[in-house]
Amino acid sequence: MKRYIVGLGEALWDVLPEGKKLGGAPANFAYHAGQFLGSDNTIAISALGQDNLAEETIEALKEHNLNYLMPRVPYPTGTVQVTLAEGGIPTYEIKEGVAWDNIPYTDEMVEIAKNACAVCFGSLAQRNAVSRENIHKFLADTPDDCIKICDINLRQQFYSKEVLENSFNLCNILKINDEELVVVNRMFGYEGLDMRQTCEKMVQDYHLKMLVLTCGTNGSYVFTDDGLTSFQDTPKVEVADTVGAGDSFTGSFCGCILKGKPVQEAHKTAVKVSAFVCTQNGAMPIVPEELKA
Repeated sequence: MKRYIVGLGEALWDVLPEGKKLGGAPANFAYHAGQFLGSDNTIAISALGQDNLAEETIEALKEHNLNYLMPRVPYPTGTVQVTLAEGGIPTYEIKEGVAWDNIPYTDEMVEIAKNACAVCFGSLAQRNAVSRENIHKFLADTPDDCIKICDINLRQQFYSKEVLENSFNLCNILKINDEELVVVNRMFGYEGLDMRQTCEKMVQDYHLKMLVLTCGTNGSYVFTDDGLTSFQDTPKVEVADTVGAGDSFTGSFCGCILKGKPVQEAHKTAVKVSAFVCTQNGAMPIVPEELKA
């Protein structure tokens, strides 16, 4: 039976200084997971508008050989204005009232959910009740052995304690960065705990299999439910932009885990892939074969 690796949530265009590029965490995740597992079983699920930008989205997905299930809804296709600060660090202006705020839950999505072996979702796509409820339905329909990754993305004001807590309870792998951890630490009353203690407590409190913590240039960690801690330094590279780097980390990490690689090996590969993506413009470059070995 065919099993699916799913990126579920926002479909949008990152409008960068040099022009617009297809973005959104779900498509980025599915694209990079597909580079490790093959594109046949990877799919991005979202919604598109009934506009020219939707047509451009479909063409871009096809160019990247990325499967998609994105019904048309009567809202504009999503866009994000991206401004790059020194070092290629992006800031985002995310348009509201767009198609991915209104993702339906179709019969075809139900079948994909029932046959999913991995799904990645985030907090941003849950800012609107329609998409939030249907993302939860999708996750509820996945098999018991499905890897459910929550890659939270605290953008602007588009998150709440309720959304985050529900997401933590719905996933079995949580990915978070050091800045997000500070927010979560304060929001959930973990003050007084250091970084490691917070991560270990979250693994315990939310019955996680793993928690992945990325700390930019200060490296990254994976904490597991059996007490393993993996640490990897961040390679020094010449940064073009960091758009999609975190999604490439998540996608390649998931791909390696599904291929049966040990946590430390999957972590090492994810770090290398993420560093490579930082040297490229845009979120979906082709990853060199030597980085997949």
